Amino acid sequence: MRWTRGLLTALAVCALLGGSAGCGAGDAHERRDGVSASPVGTLLDDMDEEGRLYREVDKKGAPEVGIEIQPDSADSWDVRLTVRNFRFSPAGTRPVPVAGRGLAHLYVDGRTVARLRTAEYHLAGDLVPRGTHHVTVRLYADDGTAWAVQGQPIERTADITASGAGRTATPTASPIAAQVAAHAAVPRAK
Repeated sequence: MRWTRGLLTALAVCALLGGSAGCGAGDAHERRDGVSASPVGTLLDDMDEEGRLYREVDKKGAPEVGIEIQPDSADSWDVRLTVRNFRFSPAGTRPVPVAGRGLAHLYVDGRTVARLRTAEYHLAGDLVPRGTHHVTVRLYADDGTAWAVQGQPIERTADITASGAGRTATPTASPIAAQVAAHAAVPRAK
């Protein structure tokens, strides 16, 4: 009887201390889905234009992104992202930063036009009126912080020109296969 009471007391203490975190059974920082619940990277004081903090990670193994834009019919554009060391999180993902996971924000001339959870997007022509425009993609963690390396957000920009006679797309930073490995973070042009 005394042994049973001691076991019940130990189980009660474990429950109060947070289950396996206080009892030594399992990794305290690992959830059932295998994703680490530990903080990732270092939050910097720097913020993007929307007031979102930068989450600094080491250059080695950091997420990388490339952007390619092609004209489509009816004055619209097809945007294709190429990522490395990064996975898009599905809708409804908990707002917890996990290494190499999150979503991308797409900007036209500094204005947010989409939050992407896939590598492809159809950019409507009315979002890109006549003239030259800067289309930027930036990677974010699920908690809304911007992934960064060496104090710079992980992003890529391509220039596109829309006109009545024709349309062109010129990447400012070439697609991932050519240069992303050399520069995981590209400073925004000022």
